[in-house]
Amino acid sequence: MNKGYAGGIAALSIFVFGGICAFTGMGLIAFMKGSDIFGLGDGRTLGFLFLCVGACLSIMGVLIMRLVRNRF
Repeated sequence: MNKGYAGGIAALSIFVFGGICAFTGMGLIAFMKGSDIFGLGDGRTLGFLFLCVGACLSIMGVLIMRLVRNRF
């Protein structure tokens, strides 16, 4: 497998996982206020965490895609 293919697949999977995390976070913020999630904390707090981490992962995936496109 070529480096470009491996980097592209990694970037796309990071981007998709970040999008899933971001939308899950929005759902937790909207619908799980005040409920405990598996003993980890309030649903709204975890929602903000997922939203921020998902946005960062999506941005990182896009940057990796740009890097792979320009380098390989």
